[in-house]
Amino acid sequence: MPCDYARTVPNQPAELQLRVDRTSPVPLYFQLSQQLEAAIEHGTLTPGSLLGNEIDLAGRLGLSRPTVRQAIQSLVDKGLLVRRRGVGTQVVHSQVKRPLELSSLYDDLEAAGQRPATRVLHNAVEPATAEVAAALGVPEGSDVHLVERLRYAHDEPMAHLRNHLPAGLLALDTEQLESTGLYRMMRAAGITLHSARQSVGARAATADEAGRLGEVEGAPLLTMERTTFDDTGRAVEFGSHVYRASRYAFEFQLLVRP
Repeated sequence: MPCDYARTVPNQPAELQLRVDRTSPVPLYFQLSQQLEAAIEHGTLTPGSLLGNEIDLAGRLGLSRPTVRQAIQSLVDKGLLVRRRGVGTQVVHSQVKRPLELSSLYDDLEAAGQRPATRVLHNAVEPATAEVAAALGVPEGSDVHLVERLRYAHDEPMAHLRNHLPAGLLALDTEQLESTGLYRMMRAAGITLHSARQSVGARAATADEAGRLGEVEGAPLLTMERTTFDDTGRAVEFGSHVYRASRYAFEFQLLVRP
């Protein structure tokens, strides 16, 4: 049964075709939540859009209120919707699902229509720590360039990025770093990115991280460390990043070993 449901005008109910298949073994609440999640991810439902009330949606689809409530609650739990007193159920944002491939966060956000923006927190040359020196293959204490940034999507903080590069590799202008991605700057400087070694983890946010990212202390964060190599085998970047788990996910493609 189709349903015209919401308009994408901010703060107004959006028009959206929803359909449930009662002959399917997939639970009705899950069918509804998947369609709403897809509409959010594809931009049909934009941040700030309102969903109609549960009674209206249940009546249009011929579903019970508990079924509709369960579908909406599953998206509230994922951080995609929020219930606001006096306003209704509102789209917050879509979670960014990033494939594990050699690409930059800026490019991935832009490709997903997430309106990336950057604020540079630190941009300077400093001595390499033992960890950074080992990753970049340079002597400990030698000069390396540190760029520290906050990356935003739809004007919300998404990630805290720390990148170390060999000193003199390329000009790292703060204004340019705030208008484009680091990998784009590297490619424009003639550096051919070839491969990377990467590890992904998770931990709780510190008080400082929570303040930067708009989370509460102890909120789950995804972590990523990556050493990137050019086509000559030279290490050209060591990144240490943290991402809001409520806004971000890594996607894996797994193949059966022959």
